Amino acid sequence: MIIDLLQGGEPGAACCSGVKNLKGMAATTDDRRTACNCVKAAANRYTNLKDDAVQALASKCGVAMDVPVSKTINCDSISY
Repeated sequence: MIIDLLQGGEPGAACCSGVKNLKGMAATTDDRRTACNCVKAAANRYTNLKDDAVQALASKCGVAMDVPVSKTINCDSISY
C-alpha cells in the first residue's frame, strides 16, 4: 500500500481491501474522527507520500470515504 502512495499508480487488491474495511468501521462521527486521526498519524510517518495519491486512493478503490485523508486535517472538525 505504501508504494502506491509514494509512487502513485493503481492500488493493489490488499490496499483497496484495507480502504473498504476502514470505511466499514467508521460508522459514527466519533469513529470517523478516530479513523481520521489514525490515518493522519500514519501518513505523517512518511515524508515523501504524494498528497494527490493519498487523496485519490479511496476513489481508485471505488469507495466513497467518509474519512478525509490528509496530513494536515483537523480531525475534530468532522461533524457528519
